Amino acid sequence: MSTSAFSAFVTVFRKELRDFVRDRRTFLMALLLGPLVYPLLMLGMGKLMEARVSTQLEKPLEIPVVGADYAPNLIAFLATQDIRAKAPPKDLVAAIRNQDEDVALVIAPDFAEDWRASRPAKVEIVADTTRTNADVPIERLRAALNGYSRQVGALRLVARGLNPSLAQSVMVAQRDVATPEAKQGRLMSIILPLILVLFAFMGGANLTMDVTAGERERQSLEPLLATPVSRASLVSGKMAAAGLIGVASVVLTLLSFKLSAALSTSAMASALDVSFPAIGRMLLVLAPMVLIGTALLTFISAGAKSMKEAQSHMVWLMFMPMLPGYALMAYPLKDQDLWQYAVPFLSQNQMLVKATRGETASPEQWAIYLGCAFALAAVLWIAAIWRYRQEKLAISA
Repeated sequence: MSTSAFSAFVTVFRKELRDFVRDRRTFLMALLLGPLVYPLLMLGMGKLMEARVSTQLEKPLEIPVVGADYAPNLIAFLATQDIRAKAPPKDLVAAIRNQDEDVALVIAPDFAEDWRASRPAKVEIVADTTRTNADVPIERLRAALNGYSRQVGALRLVARGLNPSLAQSVMVAQRDVATPEAKQGRLMSIILPLILVLFAFMGGANLTMDVTAGERERQSLEPLLATPVSRASLVSGKMAAAGLIGVASVVLTLLSFKLSAALSTSAMASALDVSFPAIGRMLLVLAPMVLIGTALLTFISAGAKSMKEAQSHMVWLMFMPMLPGYALMAYPLKDQDLWQYAVPFLSQNQMLVKATRGETASPEQWAIYLGCAFALAAVLWIAAIWRYRQEKLAISA
């Protein structure tokens, strides 16, 4: 880049940043809204979830029981587990569907006969599994019934002079080889990649659309294009200003997660790996995504005649970073295949998962990821320059 081209680049860069900072409300909303709202939202949701689960685990659980007289011993055992029986409503199914009750127990009329004959006695858990508020009561009741079944089965064997362990032909143990960092990053590997990739991709959207579609709508772009400044310097200056805002937004988001985790006392917050090395790795992963998002938005905004038209693209643009995350929930991929580190959005997700799990990407993975990401950003940058060279860009709506 020649001295005149670099000077033009710096001039455009400073001009766009100065104009953007002058609009204090837009500047603060673009820079601070996400870093403040999303960590508080995520940690607040975690606190509410923990409070709900702990409350449902600690308080006595009252459930409607149909046929309680058929199994008085079972009802007494459930009472020792803080599960208390109460009279069932007339229409049990309707009560559960209407969320008047979370879970109910139906004891078969021949329960006592089968129990005395040492046959499996039937009980039925009635619940609506699509209601998330019923998850904890269902598991509490299921665990208590399984405990009662194991206890009675062991007593029956002892009464016959047999060792209860004879009924267990295989003892299954499980050894968890996950590292402490991976366990801490379990939550982050699900939620944070979606949030961070979206923030990096759309962080400079306001400024990008304003310096192209906004200037075209205000008819201030034509005088700028009439200057002897090269289109490459003009596009690069605008993209650099928007990219700086995007990087600043990502940095503030990462720091706000660190601060929120340090101040919060919830287990969800303490599970976050917010060390500075982890933040540094995530920032390195997200930096190319800022360039990709800024270049793509510049290319799209250059073809829009107004801010409203440019903003209409935000719906599908915001959906793009989320696609790999949703796809991985349904079909997880192993990270040995190098091809996935060349796929936009999927590669960012996989690299962020490694960072949150405390794992280190191999040099080959870093090389493929950074090479493909910067190559895509360069292609989009060239496309934006090409669009800025079109004469119709100077024609306002």
